Amino acid sequence: MRSIIEKLKTSSVLVSDGAWGTLLMEQGLQPGECPELWNVINKKGVFNVAKSYIDAGADMILTNSFGGSPVKLAHYGLEKRTVELNKAAAAISREAAGDDRLVLGSIGPTGVMLMMGDVSEETLYEGFCIQAGALKDGGADAICVETMSAIDEASIAVKAALTTGLEVACTFTFEKTVNGEYRTMMGVSPTEMVNAVKEAGATVIGANCGNGFDQMIEIVKEIRMADKNIPVLVHANAGKPVMKNGRTVFPETPGVMAEKAGKLMECGANIIGGCCGTTPAHIKALVSSLKGI
Repeated sequence: MRSIIEKLKTSSVLVSDGAWGTLLMEQGLQPGECPELWNVINKKGVFNVAKSYIDAGADMILTNSFGGSPVKLAHYGLEKRTVELNKAAAAISREAAGDDRLVLGSIGPTGVMLMMGDVSEETLYEGFCIQAGALKDGGADAICVETMSAIDEASIAVKAALTTGLEVACTFTFEKTVNGEYRTMMGVSPTEMVNAVKEAGATVIGANCGNGFDQMIEIVKEIRMADKNIPVLVHANAGKPVMKNGRTVFPETPGVMAEKAGKLMECGANIIGGCCGTTPAHIKALVSSLKGI
């Protein structure tokens, strides 16, 4: 079994992949269409995205399963196809990654709130178990619980993912408050995240989305104040988004991101990749920059 922890023993930093949604749209995914359904109706389109990041030099790639929980798939009437869609997602990334690169099965938030009684903990846990198990069966080497904002949902997802016997990474999304602190939309700080997901059993922690490298450097510094040893994964946006001519634009070029990557590594990030606005060109630039350090 391929292992994140074992790979980190032989490499000071690993490079992950970049954004998936925008690249799937370039392949023809339409607004409102279920991305996970493409794992069975347009495997080539999904494979092209996965392979583009492998060709760029990424050490690991995610799977097209971010919204693949039964609760999330229910919005499309596809909850009964949870196993099929997630297993296919992992199989596609596995094929693209080959034998020497890692595949991390992506599990995103459900969009429901436990504190509001939208769903029970048991339902969430069972759904995440089904999703994680299917990702393992499809060939995932580890599970990445990502873009979380609430400790309760993240902890349930991590514990469910651990039932597979795979390594589990967990990342939260933070925003800078008017007081200069970083918090999730549910008020969770990086320090609180570290303590909670470690207790849940995650072996890799970190942050993704919402911020560019400049903000991620500050977040990683706080994470390292809470824990100096656990591997840290960062998937940063290509800068903070801005509106130009009515559309969202991410301003940082591959070269700009690559210039900042070394600083992020120095602050304690072990796995560095991209999120919104990043492309295979960004990942290729990160590989060239980081592998030379």
